[in-house]
Amino acid sequence: MVDDAGGVLGEKRFDHSGDGIRQCIEWLMQLVGGDVDEIAVTIEIPHGAMVESLIENNLTVFAINPKQMDRFRDRHTVAGAKDDDLDAFVMADSLRTDRSCFRRVDVDEPAILRLRELSRMEQDLQTDRNRLANQLWEQLRRYYPQMLNLSPAANEAWLWDLWEAAPLPGDASALKLAKVKAILRAHRIRRFTAEQVLEQLRQPALRLAPGAAEAASEHVQMLLPRLRLLQQQGQATVKRIRGILDEFCAAPRECEGREHRDEEILLSLPGIGPVIAATMLAEASQPLRDRDYQALRIYAGAAPVTRRSGKRKVILMRYACNQRLRNALYHWSRTSMQKDARAKQHYAELRRRGHSHGRALRGLADRNLAMLMSMLKSGTVYSPEKRGTAGAQVG
Repeated sequence: MVDDAGGVLGEKRFDHSGDGIRQCIEWLMQLVGGDVDEIAVTIEIPHGAMVESLIENNLTVFAINPKQMDRFRDRHTVAGAKDDDLDAFVMADSLRTDRSCFRRVDVDEPAILRLRELSRMEQDLQTDRNRLANQLWEQLRRYYPQMLNLSPAANEAWLWDLWEAAPLPGDASALKLAKVKAILRAHRIRRFTAEQVLEQLRQPALRLAPGAAEAASEHVQMLLPRLRLLQQQGQATVKRIRGILDEFCAAPRECEGREHRDEEILLSLPGIGPVIAATMLAEASQPLRDRDYQALRIYAGAAPVTRRSGKRKVILMRYACNQRLRNALYHWSRTSMQKDARAKQHYAELRRRGHSHGRALRGLADRNLAMLMSMLKSGTVYSPEKRGTAGAQVG
């Protein structure tokens, strides 16, 4: 704790527990005689029990990016020293002198906290599923490449059922046509006929050392239950996300002057599904609430970084951003081209100018964010008929 002049008023450690956080807040109150307006708290991680407890007790909390914190540390030591005591003093002193560099933290409503947890869980489940699917692909490539010719990846559930019907290349000769038809029908696979699948599986198998195919088959057998579990958990998570978004859209509006809620406006945009909408609402709740387009595009990584020195000028991709939000924008841009002709046209124009695929998608994402912010300010949902001249202003 430092005063207005930078003098240290006190320094103390507390346990990360309910009683420890309570003692910390009581200690802060004692230092200022109970006047909460005299206290400003800074922290690097803008969420968690500590932040929520401080805000619940009417204390003002500010957050700072760890990279900015690293720069502020250089003011006090050039030797590269770093420890918790020094960082605590640096943050407190920097908040005193450079408050504009800090972001005030507000606690989101309970539904947003649930959305944040569910959206992050969905992404983690997808990452784990991709990892296991890659392991399955490698095992099939090791002894059963005929199976991989039916799918570019090993993450499709119908392929798993097909493998269980013929776990070894030699089993394909005894596989019944009716069984293959049932699998294709259950998963609504129409790009292959049952005859084509059987023809592919009955291609000459690899010649391996005795027992190698059986060993790889046992490995696959252990992977499939985990893959199915992750798929079920992912589907259940998406279902919960949809339920929360439906509750948002059905809830009364915050104020009578608005026609639509933010969640309804976001879901009306082409290319945005429940997972992308949940990620944006959870990871960028404050910029969306503040209608801050510049903060949103920077936080999401859509705004480029300019480095200029003399006659040299370089525009680079922004790496310091929220990675989950960047991924959501990437998928939004990619799918918006499939749903919206104007988005597809804008992407094609950027490619024509010589931009790479990634650069063109970031440009399209930036344009989509500007359109979203305009819709949030006006309180209207997306309508292709209303874009007319407005589309040129946003682009």
